[in-house]
Amino acid sequence: MTNIFKRLNDIISANINDLIDRVEDPERMIKQIIREMEENIARAKEGVIDAIASEKQLFKDLDAQRRQSAEWLKKAEGALEAGQEDLARAALTRKREHDSIIKALEPSWESAKATSERLKTQLHALEAKLEEAKRKRGTLVARQRAVQARETMDNTLSRFQTGLDAHANFGRMEEKVAAMEARVEAMDELQSESSRVEKDFLAMETEREVENELAALKKKVGKE
Repeated sequence: MTNIFKRLNDIISANINDLIDRVEDPERMIKQIIREMEENIARAKEGVIDAIASEKQLFKDLDAQRRQSAEWLKKAEGALEAGQEDLARAALTRKREHDSIIKALEPSWESAKATSERLKTQLHALEAKLEEAKRKRGTLVARQRAVQARETMDNTLSRFQTGLDAHANFGRMEEKVAAMEARVEAMDELQSESSRVEKDFLAMETEREVENELAALKKKVGKE
């Protein structure tokens, strides 16, 4: 019994917050602590029940001896009233036998009574601590989940920022491609203008050659 209460006190006196700081899954750790407390309290309760039962049995035995002592005293008084002194003496002898047993039982019962009361008090205190741990479980689990949610949000924001940076890079690439396209278009435009001039010169040259050939042909035809 002492070992059970010592174990429970060790569990309860432990700083739950410190335990949570040293584990990866505080929610699972809290559940484990509470489950262990419940199991040990159940065993402790059985021990307390046994102690109370023993105390009550001692009290019944003590009460029975007291009644016997009182009955023999009453018989001794009756014998004296009847003038039977020897019978009264025998009755008092029996009374002393019960008184002797009472004298032995009283300290044992008082000790058992004190022990059972102390165990009941400790058990109630442990049960109260268990309820407190259950209440803390809800608070601590909520805090843990809030932290996890915040971490998720931070990661999401980080990825979002990365996306924004990538988008900005993409925008710069678009600007660069547009500049390249504009350069190509400018080059095409210049080349087009150059080709047009060349065509004009080529047409003029062709026209001149045609005129020259025509003149020559006229001259030839005229002579004929």
